[in-house]
Amino acid sequence: MAQSPLWQKSSFSGHDDDADCVELAPRQSLVLLRECDEPGTVMTTTATGLAALVRHLRGERY
Repeated sequence: MAQSPLWQKSSFSGHDDDADCVELAPRQSLVLLRECDEPGTVMTTTATGLAALVRHLRGERY
């Protein structure tokens, strides 16, 4: 039986309890992502893909 993911709120989301946040969870060699206000919708990426997304959002050059 598969275990439920251990979701962790992203530090980019701030510290309050509103529904405007992103949560991450490790799953084997992948990273799961979801929005707090839509927990049933889950995206999957790799750690490398997530790092590239964060760099892009920060406007950093590769």
